[in-house]
Amino acid sequence: MDIIPVNRAGGRAAIEMRPVKLTREVLKNALGSCYVEFGDTKVLCAATIEEGLPAWRRASRQGWVTAEYAMLPASTGRRTKRETGQRKGRSMEIERLIGRSLRTVTNMRLLGEFTVTVDCDVIQADGGTRTASITGAWVALHDALMTWVEAGKIARLPLTGQVAAVSMGVVDGAELLDLDYREDSHAEVDMNLVATDTGEIVEIQGTGEQTPFSRERLGRLLDLGDAGIRKLIALQNEVTAFRDEE
Repeated sequence: MDIIPVNRAGGRAAIEMRPVKLTREVLKNALGSCYVEFGDTKVLCAATIEEGLPAWRRASRQGWVTAEYAMLPASTGRRTKRETGQRKGRSMEIERLIGRSLRTVTNMRLLGEFTVTVDCDVIQADGGTRTASITGAWVALHDALMTWVEAGKIARLPLTGQVAAVSMGVVDGAELLDLDYREDSHAEVDMNLVATDTGEIVEIQGTGEQTPFSRERLGRLLDLGDAGIRKLIALQNEVTAFRDEE
């Protein structure tokens, strides 16, 4: 395959992620919180736990993990209206994705009859808000559940693993990892990968925005995504010491 030269912000290589930072315990009243930065994309994730379950879930006597997602008005170049009434379809789709991702690594039976909600609020958007949200939401979830363990509410940490997410795409013919807004807005192929610390895939979202793509290109993009996921998992573990707790 010919190597296509790229011109990315900050001089990034095609396989290079933006600077990623996970800052824990940023909110006083949340049981777990994480301020996640993927370059200029910044998301505040906060996890709370309530006793009881949604009505449809009560018969199972197993816990539930859900998420809510929103973009603050000044998070984009042009003011985003608050979703005070009817929710945007995009926000609902992303928060369902976040919830699904977190549930794949949570043992609901061990969690017991508690509901965990992780709120993800985008403070600044520059592409990849859903991938940043998932990555930071796991940290907030971990810390909230650890707080519950330490309080004697649950016997042990009900996490079976880690989960993170990253974007990939094709821009001007080049295959890139972790697209910023400028790249994402005119990508020929746009893709998101959600995966666990064992390399198992939770979800792939991929679209040929301007052109279809081959199975060979899909494989290369997934290889890019795998490399990004490994870096994010390592960073999550660095700030939480999750693997040391197992």
